[in-house]
Amino acid sequence: MAEEIPVTILSGGLGAGKTTLLNHLLSSVDERIAVLVNDMGELNVDAELIAEGGSAEGIAELSNGCICCELQGDLETAVMRLARSREFDHLVVESSGISEPGPIARLFTTQSKAAAVYEVDTLVTVVDSAAFHDLFAGKGTPERADVGEGETRPLSDLLIEQVELCDVLVLNKCDLLSERELDEIETIVGMLTPDARISRTEFGVLAPEEILYTGLFDPDRESAGWQRALARDDHHGHDHDGDGHADHDHRHPQEEYGVTSFTYRRRRPFDAEKFATLLESLPRELIRAKGAFWVAGRGQKLRLSYAGRISRVVSGEQWIATRPEIERDLYRENHPELEWDERWGDREQALVFIGRKLDEDELTARLDACLTDEVEGNGGPFPAGEEAVEFESYRDSRRSS
Repeated sequence: MAEEIPVTILSGGLGAGKTTLLNHLLSSVDERIAVLVNDMGELNVDAELIAEGGSAEGIAELSNGCICCELQGDLETAVMRLARSREFDHLVVESSGISEPGPIARLFTTQSKAAAVYEVDTLVTVVDSAAFHDLFAGKGTPERADVGEGETRPLSDLLIEQVELCDVLVLNKCDLLSERELDEIETIVGMLTPDARISRTEFGVLAPEEILYTGLFDPDRESAGWQRALARDDHHGHDHDGDGHADHDHRHPQEEYGVTSFTYRRRRPFDAEKFATLLESLPRELIRAKGAFWVAGRGQKLRLSYAGRISRVVSGEQWIATRPEIERDLYRENHPELEWDERWGDREQALVFIGRKLDEDELTARLDACLTDEVEGNGGPFPAGEEAVEFESYRDSRRSS
């Protein structure tokens, strides 16, 4: 059986420097590298720029769509077509600026034809350091991206997911920031993705061994900082008796920059309108918030993702406590490890907040003020179906997408 072909998946925001980095890579390696380039437009500009360099063993183009969703089938067809030539040693997939690396990686790790031929080696995310710095300094207006089927999504949310999932984080355009600003960004990134290697570069100049044949990818690893924080909180214990008190988990990577995180856990529900109002006035010092919560009047688990001033809320699965009695009891019998409160069941607030000089006590008090003892309610502006609802902080704004 032929040896599996290693795959490097290259992600990053629009204009971060992915193509520049890739062209530099192609001109500085001895290995034969094939490239698959995805672009949201009808004209695949990045593929043309790589072709002009003339150093790739094969180039496949996927245009006018996103390979992490509507072009998944085309992606598999394209990489299998490349594999049949077998005239290269390594595949690099350069995704569009609005693609999530997770779904792309799963194509090569689940039961598929591609998974039998390829093996994911490294997830690389390229970040425009200056733009990243401005984003978390609260500058400018949050931008949005068209992710297909009439849905738009905050670019900040996509960027953070690309950062949290990567094995290697490339801080590009470092010449535009001071050493202290770069140190601060590294501190923030280290909170978002604790296991990732961080490399600084200018103009995409990076040694090939930084992103090729690293062997860093682990499909079972949960590397995001918010996942780590929730896991630590589970191990150290949290509020199970419904009295509203919970242990907070802290990390202080560098006191000089004041970047910290804490976990908020409660059993009682949020009053929907009060919590919606809070999401429209989250502190400017907040960098990232993530987790699950529940509001009075909603039987579904709600999932929060905050980045770049915008909170995005989507509806998740039904809480076990709100399911029919027979189904609920059977589930509990088959899952004895499930944490269960006599009054609230499995319902809880489980949110992680990461910020810079964030006043934890004040934010905790504001969150506590949103709690209620009432289970019934209209669910407020939060989603009950598949649509997402967004809340922009620093000004009153609610929208569905």
